[in-house]
Amino acid sequence: MTLVSVVIPSFNDSVMLAGCLRALAAQSRQPDEVVVVDNGSTDDTAAVARAAGARVVAEPRRGIFLATSAGFDAATGDVIARLDADSVPPADWLGAVVAAFEEEPALSALSGPGDFYGSTPLVHWLAENLYIGGYVWFVGGLLGHPPLFGSNLALRADTWRRLRGVVHRDLREIHDDLDLSIHLEPDMGVRFDPTLRVGVSARPFATLAGFARRIQWAFSTLGLNWRERSLLDRRAARRAWEREQAQPRPREA
Repeated sequence: MTLVSVVIPSFNDSVMLAGCLRALAAQSRQPDEVVVVDNGSTDDTAAVARAAGARVVAEPRRGIFLATSAGFDAATGDVIARLDADSVPPADWLGAVVAAFEEEPALSALSGPGDFYGSTPLVHWLAENLYIGGYVWFVGGLLGHPPLFGSNLALRADTWRRLRGVVHRDLREIHDDLDLSIHLEPDMGVRFDPTLRVGVSARPFATLAGFARRIQWAFSTLGLNWRERSLLDRRAARRAWEREQAQPRPREA
């Protein structure tokens, strides 16, 4: 049976973390472990996590990719699922994640969208259709494959082991999901499933400054990676690999 770990980075977010952990406890397919990464919190994040039966990993260096990487490194499952502290997965979420990897041996990474809560219907619609929808369309076009959304993703543990030394895990002002997406190798199958949904807080859109910071980090992540290797070159490498795989194989004598 596939073992699955759920990793949740958290910084001073114990109230929403408690809701996320309650949603995980209600899963029809229970996680084999839950790893909460305490990213230098000064609230009761660690106590809330332990009370829910999660394993707490401390990463005092602030930064989402620093925290996520620490959790991925500590996870022991065959599949590592990733949520944010404000993610609220439906009861069938983890079962769908595990089933996807068991049914698709070539699948290396899986992601899905968020259903935003905590603001107005207009903000929710804009966040789901323009922010997430635009991200999937724009970055997917650049890379030639769907990107990952950090509040709702999963990858095989061996995929992380291949990527952990090349991603920009020690940088703070960077989007971990975008950086991971960029570094997926041509032979790594990736799928964005629009039916694999989780609830996600609309807090990032509460202020113009908060939203602008997210956009700035996105362009910083793209620019950093593009300077190292053109994203169009990465897309061409994936297309070449796909063409090679599509070639008929000679029959054995």
